[in-house]
Amino acid sequence: MIVRRLVVAALVSLAAAGAASAQQWPARAVKLIVTFPPGGASDVAARIVSGPLSEKLGQTVIVDNKPGGGTTIGANFVLAAKDDHTLMLSNSAPLSIAPYLFDKPPYDPIKDFAHVAYIGSVANAFVVRPGVPAKTMPELIAWIKGQGKAVPFGSGGQGSIGHIIGEMFKAELGLSMEHIGYRGAAPMFQDMMAGQLDFAVVTLTEVLPLAKDGKLRMIALTSTQKPASAPDVPLVTEVGYPKLVAENFVGISVPAGFPAAAQARLHKAMSETLADPAIVAKLGELGFVTKPMTSAEFAAFVAAQVQSFAAPVKASGAKL
Repeated sequence: MIVRRLVVAALVSLAAAGAASAQQWPARAVKLIVTFPPGGASDVAARIVSGPLSEKLGQTVIVDNKPGGGTTIGANFVLAAKDDHTLMLSNSAPLSIAPYLFDKPPYDPIKDFAHVAYIGSVANAFVVRPGVPAKTMPELIAWIKGQGKAVPFGSGGQGSIGHIIGEMFKAELGLSMEHIGYRGAAPMFQDMMAGQLDFAVVTLTEVLPLAKDGKLRMIALTSTQKPASAPDVPLVTEVGYPKLVAENFVGISVPAGFPAAAQARLHKAMSETLADPAIVAKLGELGFVTKPMTSAEFAAFVAAQVQSFAAPVKASGAKL
């Protein structure tokens, strides 16, 4: 009887310690690492959720941009931190694409990370400057074929999802195209509006303001669900190119071994943040489609995308 009471007391003590640990985390400010320069879709999403997430966690969430290396610089920074207060604003580039761009991958996106909270996904857009005569996908394809030389296409960076979709487009249609990777979308848009670049593949979030002002034209979106922010732009599935479907997700991932109690608290805080209609509306205005997911569902989602991107990334021939 005494032994049983001791065991029960020990279990209660452990449960209380776990609950206390969950409440104690975070003990200081939290860094949310964005693997892209400021201004991109991931950066914007991070800044929308960081404020309310700070309130719910009781500590400041600092957005810290660490671009470069095909998004692996930021991912490796998170893995090297080992302080339980450095998180990654995860997305398709560092997890589903980057590992396939290296002969020796710098990390394993499944084994080296725990995927805690899904935020949402955003489509990518095929975009041209107004001087390009194409207004539909068939017209864009015909225009590229009619140039008589390799047509440059821009993306927000080497190894970005825009880069890979462009390579998929090139391979699927047998087009002569040459990738130009920029350090973020802003300098790429400057070149497009200056007439130095005609065509790009970029996230809907980044191009929406310019498209609404008529400075750039969206041809098609690479999603299966039409976002409320771009109801008149056709989906690739609607125009006969389902193999070009590729959505850029955003979520929060942490290094494997991150305390389970801290992961649980982080997931709860993020779920509460996304339960706010105002936050969902802000993300929706920027082209994001949100969806509730458990951590297990998010981990399965990432694993499925990592697997599905293997063939197209390798077939693209893109390397870092």
